[in-house]
Formats: sequence, structure tokens, C-alpha cells
Amino acid sequence: MRPHLKTLALTAAAAALTVPLTACGSSDNAAKEVTVVGSGQVRGAPDILNADIGIEVVAPDVSGAVSESNDKARQMIDAIVAAGVAPEDVQTSDLSVQPQYDASGGPFVGGNVTGYRATNSVRIVVRDLDKASSVLDAGIAAGGNAARLGNVAFAIDDDSQLLADARTRAFEDAKNRAEQYADLSGTSLENVVTITEAHDTSGGQTMRAPDASMSDMVLAPGTQQVSFEVTVTWALG
Repeated sequence: MRPHLKTLALTAAAAALTVPLTACGSSDNAAKEVTVVGSGQVRGAPDILNADIGIEVVAPDVSGAVSESNDKARQMIDAIVAAGVAPEDVQTSDLSVQPQYDASGGPFVGGNVTGYRATNSVRIVVRDLDKASSVLDAGIAAGGNAARLGNVAFAIDDDSQLLADARTRAFEDAKNRAEQYADLSGTSLENVVTITEAHDTSGGQTMRAPDASMSDMVLAPGTQQVSFEVTVTWALG
């Protein structure tokens, strides 16, 4: 190879080696980050009660089942409203008519139709907790043995302030953790890169009642917990 061609070849080889070496150098200068998860919890007193209350009847024919369930449901709703629930806080949640069978067809095949079961349920919101027990008592008394009660739960109607407080606590918790890692690594926190949040409301008192008439119902509101979890990434300097 002639001298000037050999020099060009060596120069080209050196230039080719420059690319990976430069790339390695850039990785050493990559931005440093720390990602932590913070949590925050606050509790508040419930101010409303939600409940599913309704009627279940069995009659020999469809029209009889529907007619009886409608009559009893109307009596129940009237009693609930009279006890203090606003009409706009009463909403139909379940309405059905199903045939009932005897056991002549065996465990896997329906037998003869023996009657029809009709259900008519509403979901109610009681906003005056002092009236909650009397509202449920009145509804069940109006429905008699056909009354059905379930999914009774206390809740907080407007939990926006609790959410804000829980979010603040979660972020402060995350920041404290991140600052500790920064100190341990000999760096300092700079700007926030990303924030991802999730929250959960739990801790309320829930009660399920059997299919029976009840009076002087005892209710315990307890407290409602709002939990927030936030994942935050900070740049480190």
C-alpha cells in the first residue's frame, strides 16, 4: 500500500472508533433521577347513608306477581319519603320477574313452573343521618315480610377536601423520601419530572341486613378513610 493511502486508511479507522467512544461518554452525563412512592391518609365523618331497599313477592301468575310487587313497592317508597328522604334521592335499582320451578326436572333441568318471583328495589340516599334508622324502619315496616334490605353503607357526599388533604400528605411523604435518597447519594433534588397518582376511599361502615322485618335498627356511621398514593420522579443535581 502506498504511504498516503495507508495514512487515509488509519484516519478512517480512527474516525470509526470515535462514535462508540463518544456514545459511552454521553451515558456518563445522563440525567440522574429518583422515583419514589408516597402515601397519605385522612379520615372524615360520613354524612350520608346509601341503601338498597325493595320488595320480593311470589305469586301463581306473572300479572299477580307484578301487581303485588308494584303495590308494595309504592307503599314502601311513600313510607321512605314520608320519613324524610327526598323523592330525587329514590332511584329504581332492580326490577325483575322470574319463573319459579319445582324439582321435577332434576338439578340441571328446570321442572314445572310453580309461580313467578317479582322484585322491585330502589337505591336511596339518606342525607340526614339522624333519620337513617327511622327511614329504614319505615320502609321495612311498609313492605312487611316481602321487604328486602341490603348494601347499606355510609359515605361522604363531598370528599373533595379530604382528597386534597390526602394528596398533600402523599406528595409530602414522597418528597421526604426523595430528599433522603438525595442526601444518601450526595445529590440534591431539582425539578419534578413526572407525577402519577391513585386514590382509594375505604373504611366506611357497611351493613347487610337479612330478609326480615326489623325495628329500632342500630346504625354506626364510623369514619371514612381516603387514601392517596402518588409516584413522583425528581431530577437530581
